[in-house]
Amino acid sequence: MPGYTQVNTGVPPSGAYVPPAGYAAPAAVQVKSSGGSAVKIILIVLAVIIGLGILGAGAVGFMVWRVAHAIHTHAKNGDFTINTPNGTINAGAANNFTAEELGADIYPGAQAIQGGMRMNLPTGSIVSGAFETPASKEQVLNFYKTKFGSDASVFDGGNSAMISLKKGEHETVMVTISAASDGKTKVSIVHTKNKGQS
Repeated sequence: MPGYTQVNTGVPPSGAYVPPAGYAAPAAVQVKSSGGSAVKIILIVLAVIIGLGILGAGAVGFMVWRVAHAIHTHAKNGDFTINTPNGTINAGAANNFTAEELGADIYPGAQAIQGGMRMNLPTGSIVSGAFETPASKEQVLNFYKTKFGSDASVFDGGNSAMISLKKGEHETVMVTISAASDGKTKVSIVHTKNKGQS
């Protein structure tokens, strides 16, 4: 207040820390930081993630190695054979198919082209033959309509057609016919049997 002077009475103001007699007041109270433990937790989490990534890469590499050693491939003259523990796949242009393998007669005069395949698996077999002929799409479709009879399902869509016949509970033959731009007609025959076939 103006006109008054403060007198030091030696009594600390209310609420001030007073050390016990014989002890000095601490210069500052230190608060421990939790930053060091947070960094440790982050490093541990990163180490776990990296470890799991290394284990995952190792597992994938082992699976690829197992598959590579389980599949044996033989290629000759554009044809190839893949032997797996579960069956064999043959494909190429040089495959010669019989009417019995295809489940249907090959259109007279048609020549085999690339795209044929044989698959023998524990669940059954698939034989697929690809052919081409100078005959028209309509001539080829009529040929197979006559061969398959009235039980066949037929789809005719202009430049292409499909005719299929279910020969039994476990056997189906499907013939796809398409007119090519070079004036030839391509014919694909797929004969499927599953393991229920006796």
